[in-house]
Amino acid sequence: MQTSRTILFHRPRSSDARRAPRAFAAARAALCVAASLFVALAAGCGEIVEKVPARPKQDRPNTANFALEVDPIMRGTVASETAVVGLNPVVVRGYGLVVGLQDTGGRLMPAEVRASMMQELSRRGIGNPTTSPEGWTPAKLLDSPNTAVVVVEGVIPPGATKGTKFDLRVSALPGSDVTSLEGGRLYTTDLRPGPLMVGSRQAKIIASAKGNIFINPFVEPGATRGDAVNRLVGRILDGGETTDEIPLKLKLATSSHTRARTIQSAINSVFPRESRQSAETARGENADSIALTVPPSYRGRSEEFIQLVMHVPLDITASETTALAVRRALVANPGTAESAMWRFRAIGRRALPVIQDLYTYPEEDPRMAALRAGAALDDPLVVRPLLDMAARGSTDNRLGAIELLGEMGFNPDIDVGLRPLLADSDVDVRLATYEALLTRGDPLITRLNVDGKFDLAIVPSNQPLVYVAQSGRPTIAIFDDGLSVDRPLTLALWSNRLLMKADSGDDQLQVFYRPSAEVKPEIQLTSARLAEFIPFLGHTTTVEKPFPGLGLSYGETIGAIHQIWRAGYLKSDFKAEQDRILAAILRNQREDEKVIRPEFEAEPEPAAPEFLGAGNGGASDLASVRPPVDLPPPGSDTVPR
Repeated sequence: MQTSRTILFHRPRSSDARRAPRAFAAARAALCVAASLFVALAAGCGEIVEKVPARPKQDRPNTANFALEVDPIMRGTVASETAVVGLNPVVVRGYGLVVGLQDTGGRLMPAEVRASMMQELSRRGIGNPTTSPEGWTPAKLLDSPNTAVVVVEGVIPPGATKGTKFDLRVSALPGSDVTSLEGGRLYTTDLRPGPLMVGSRQAKIIASAKGNIFINPFVEPGATRGDAVNRLVGRILDGGETTDEIPLKLKLATSSHTRARTIQSAINSVFPRESRQSAETARGENADSIALTVPPSYRGRSEEFIQLVMHVPLDITASETTALAVRRALVANPGTAESAMWRFRAIGRRALPVIQDLYTYPEEDPRMAALRAGAALDDPLVVRPLLDMAARGSTDNRLGAIELLGEMGFNPDIDVGLRPLLADSDVDVRLATYEALLTRGDPLITRLNVDGKFDLAIVPSNQPLVYVAQSGRPTIAIFDDGLSVDRPLTLALWSNRLLMKADSGDDQLQVFYRPSAEVKPEIQLTSARLAEFIPFLGHTTTVEKPFPGLGLSYGETIGAIHQIWRAGYLKSDFKAEQDRILAAILRNQREDEKVIRPEFEAEPEPAAPEFLGAGNGGASDLASVRPPVDLPPPGSDTVPR
């Protein structure tokens, strides 16, 4: 064993040596002996020699991870240094089971899908004699004509927090023998990112789905028949819910601990930790990555939060100077209006003195950028210019101004200024105004809940319109509270299961309805006024609420109203909200979804949980599969034992 060593020699002054030659010689001899002993001990007992610690590695030099092309107006922002990981919405899918159909279900499905569904139903307690309805097994359930295996799809916004709600699209399996999903209810279903898979290669579960299915009652694009309604595809509004946080990170273009700390500090200064927030908004992980947490105040608005983060200035001490620079860039190049608006918002209220004189700027794009920023920062001075834009701007800016006014804080001037637009000749302006006033809780709009199935909104207007929501909360809106079904009337719908009749002088309609061939038909009278007729269609007569009703679903109610309108018995416009679910799924369909993202890799299969009660995916969700059994009502958390 070789051991490095250092031996120190002391050379005495010559006078000392002359005075004590013998002492010096003795000392030198002793030193030599000590050195020899040290070498011998080190050679024989190397383990007792403390090694010199290795020199700590220096931080690696800054290295480029990727190139960023930065618009001049974005220099000095978080976006000029980073890119967002998890910026795109996440498309989630799963195989689910629909129950409660009226002999319109089917049993045909691929063998691997059937095996997977059998395993899932068993895991949830189906077939367990202590929890399932008597005689029900997974196989019997899948073979029932009142059930159908379906594909469930949804789109989760980027950075969504746990518990975020989203809409679902439900469709029958290709090639199945299902004839309709109308009236069905989706049994609790797990949703995963990426393509549909069964077996061990599935991604991690990040959401769940359940709820009543709403069938689009309108004619499909390109249909060749007058009633070409696709009853194999439906939607569940707000039926999806995230069960985990969606990861959101910033990736630095150039590795640097110093830069990461600067970016982290800037973000946390603009978005300080809130009382119910689990962690700091920005947390540096290393020289390459910063993890983000969406603050509770931005729950449901994660995309807005991401935009603001990317426009946060790195130097937060020069807000007024930065705002002036952004303003100059906006006026010089109106094409930067979108970026300028976000930059003003990220700077915060300190930008208001710089942009307030732009509220009346003659050119619309810079003016709208300033108005959007001022409205988001709740500047009361923005109200008058925004109302002017809503009344006289270009169509897109009118709609944008109305939406901004709807989101602003309490201000009676906004409500009073918006109300006249409910009678605007442009139907889109009327609808935008209705949604803005609804958001603001304007008492001018009456809102009724029909048996918990859907809301009916009654809007005073001299421009008759029926509007149907296809996302968020199920709602039918009637513009003109006096709108009525025209008489005389004779109309047969749904293979003569629903018939309506009235003479020209009648105030009421005679309605004949048979839910199915096995059920005795009933004849009832109801008002021809749409504000009363629609609740009649949706209401189920009970001891507690004995007034008349047909008990139709949301989709069936819309289908009936749509057929009456198509037949010419409603003198109004009829407009449905765009199907945003399918559009979002198609927009976010990407080839790289075929590869499971690392943050969503599958975890080990958990042990079978205890049986879950109604509304949580347990066997009591199946009460509508066959005639009622001794099970708790929907929404109950109790389980029969």
